[in-house]
Amino acid sequence: MAKSENYVTYYETGSTDPYYNLAFEQYVMEHCKEGDILMLWQNDNTIVVGQNQNTQAEINQEFVREHGIHVVRRMTGGGAVYHDLGNLNYSFITDAGDTKLLSMERFTKPVVEALRALGLDAASSGRNDIVVSGKKVSGTAQRIHDGRVLHHGTLLFRSDPEMVAGALNADPEKFRTKSAKSVRARIGNIADFLQEVGHGDMDLETFWKYLKDALSGSLMVESELTKEDLQAVRKLRDEKYDTWEWVFGHTIDFTYHNKARWDGGSLEVQVNVARGGEIQEIRFYGDFLSLTPLTELEQALSGVRFRKEDVKAVLDQYAMNELFGPITEEEVLETMFPGA
Repeated sequence: MAKSENYVTYYETGSTDPYYNLAFEQYVMEHCKEGDILMLWQNDNTIVVGQNQNTQAEINQEFVREHGIHVVRRMTGGGAVYHDLGNLNYSFITDAGDTKLLSMERFTKPVVEALRALGLDAASSGRNDIVVSGKKVSGTAQRIHDGRVLHHGTLLFRSDPEMVAGALNADPEKFRTKSAKSVRARIGNIADFLQEVGHGDMDLETFWKYLKDALSGSLMVESELTKEDLQAVRKLRDEKYDTWEWVFGHTIDFTYHNKARWDGGSLEVQVNVARGGEIQEIRFYGDFLSLTPLTELEQALSGVRFRKEDVKAVLDQYAMNELFGPITEEEVLETMFPGA
């Protein structure tokens, strides 16, 4: 890959297999440690759940079985999304800098500008959406690793709204707070908006090429992984992303459960508590925009008394914005110990 920060290194996965694509993305993030990287890629007929979500609760299991939909878990936070070949995904990988100053807008801005250059009324919206004429066309998420940040998002070009709506179990509270009636009512397709502004002849292949040029600029270097790299990607695919343990196994039997919705997203906590009052096992779920995995925190809380002051003492040792995004420590504690 190019070593100059003036260049953008561009990768394509050459696949529509969601398990392979997410393994490819993770491998590039963890092994290409210099410069700016852009990826454009597609998944076919897939639900992608956020790193911190309870998969069984997020998907319409009967609909998924009937339509042969792949289900995969990504390594970033946020909510579940449906991908088909009418959707185009993009990934930016670059140096993170000060994580306290890391914002979604840093990465959504060039996408918004690319859409606006086509004559579309595009804007960033809410925590992590891009909208055109008020309709959601993109959802985004981020992850930091070893000083690098991955920011990726969807772009609904000509996706099937019936599949988007049918595959997911929408949280009614989410739609109440956003004053929306349904998934179908909230989303839009970029192709429809292009038709309205006189670009109706632009198909997805042309849009792909346009976006590639718009997001990378004139100093783009197209690159490929080596045979050895690709073998490692396939190994990661088979041993992580296409396993029941990764996709569905992040749940526990629980003796305490609570769920709350905050400005920063939904947060659900499940806890196994021993007879002596210590936490045996704990899981946090939600569509909050975490930057790092919660595994270390969940392990640190194991053995701690299930009492607000004891849990707070552990939480105080962590950068909460990296773990829970905009959800604060006070809101985490309120979810775990409401009214305490």
